[in-house]
Amino acid sequence: MKMVIAMVQDQDVNKLLKVLTDNNYSATKLASTGGFLRQGNTTLLIGVTDEKVSEVKELIKETCQTRKQLVSPMSTVGNSYMPAPIEVSVGGATVFVVEVTDFLKI
Repeated sequence: MKMVIAMVQDQDVNKLLKVLTDNNYSATKLASTGGFLRQGNTTLLIGVTDEKVSEVKELIKETCQTRKQLVSPMSTVGNSYMPAPIEVSVGGATVFVVEVTDFLKI
């Protein structure tokens, strides 16, 4: 058995949860915060059999697309100059697959 851990941007999580549910996968949803942009994201924990890992990763890949977004860089303390917004890629997902050595549902 494997645990798929997917960090997903908040804009994508509801669509991904629907896709997973429609394909008979369940997930545990945890609120989290991204480090780079300090924006809200969601971590999904998805337990699957070894044979289903590829399908789950493909569903995540199809659902969580990257897109461009303008962000204002943080100004340094005491600096009144605000640099112009820059364009960065956001979205997509960060996915880890880990081995589950024990599973118990109570």
